[in-house]
Amino acid sequence: MRVEIQMFAAARELAGQETIQVEVNPPAVASDVMAAIGHQVPEITQLLRACRLAVDDSYASGDTPVSERNHLALIPPVSGG
Repeated sequence: MRVEIQMFAAARELAGQETIQVEVNPPAVASDVMAAIGHQVPEITQLLRACRLAVDDSYASGDTPVSERNHLALIPPVSGG
């Protein structure tokens, strides 16, 4: 199945676009999506380790189920000042 991920901040810069689409085999979980992102956008691999995947506006654990109907977002670390 194909899922779309909204990219933010440094992740968006490295991907070069606001959203990406990746293929994952159903039934998919958040860790499958993260692996697919790294495979499709190798430039993001180092940053990906510190990123969180949000599923429907909540941070997901690796075993959170994911479907094509979910809103997915990749959130990199945030620094403030």
